[in-house]
Amino acid sequence: MPELPEVETTVRGLARFLEGERIARVRVNRPDLRRPFPVDLVQVLTGARVTTLGRRAKYGLIHTDRGQTMVFHLGMSGRWRIEPEQPDKHDHLVLETGAGHALALNDARRFGSVDLVATDALESWGPFAQLGPEPLGPDLTPEHLKQTFRNRIAPIKQLLLDQTIVAGLGNIYVCEALFRSGIRPDKEAERVSARALTRLVSAIREVLGEAIAAGGSTIRDYAQPSGELGYFAASWQVYGREGQPCRCGSPVLRFIQGGRSTFWCHKCQK
Repeated sequence: MPELPEVETTVRGLARFLEGERIARVRVNRPDLRRPFPVDLVQVLTGARVTTLGRRAKYGLIHTDRGQTMVFHLGMSGRWRIEPEQPDKHDHLVLETGAGHALALNDARRFGSVDLVATDALESWGPFAQLGPEPLGPDLTPEHLKQTFRNRIAPIKQLLLDQTIVAGLGNIYVCEALFRSGIRPDKEAERVSARALTRLVSAIREVLGEAIAAGGSTIRDYAQPSGELGYFAASWQVYGREGQPCRCGSPVLRFIQGGRSTFWCHKCQK
């Protein structure tokens, strides 16, 4: 599933073609993805000007001058194709701008979603109402984590994947951030020291920043809007490297945690 860096990369790619542009035509090629397209999607977006684009957690936001924001989630295999040379059977939503650009939301597995939300009501919209702070924003601090983890005996990795604690973190980047900060993924959250949490917040910012700069991590169907692949996978230090040597020489280990693979080094992470 595309994670925060992949969505951020997607939004930045779309902004080059959409920001400040008027949407001249909207084409919906099927009635639904994971759930039906909004019934008034074509009516609301046709003729609207895109004011800005943004991201909240793993959702992309396309704000318009009509006080409505189109919120999209890429699901398992979603991606935007910019100026596609040929139409594809999985191009389920196509936006055409007044400048002549075409942008197609392509989703082979159809686990993605598109919603229309009043821009001034975004923070209280269902999926956003309980989200924690953005990991790249000022509200993610060691103090926030310390307070949230108080009296919590659950493993720290599982809590970091809880979107009400930190919004947008996924399995790959949590594994990598815990490795960089030297914290065992199965350590009880309340037992993680303030010093380690300070390292963790820095590691989260570092790994996400590096992944965004590299265009994300290509897994299965993900590609940037330009069609390029994300290259951060080449920088993974533990994720997907079971049995391979860590930088310390010990083999990277894997175990299942909350139904997901956890990769870590028993020597570097305490």
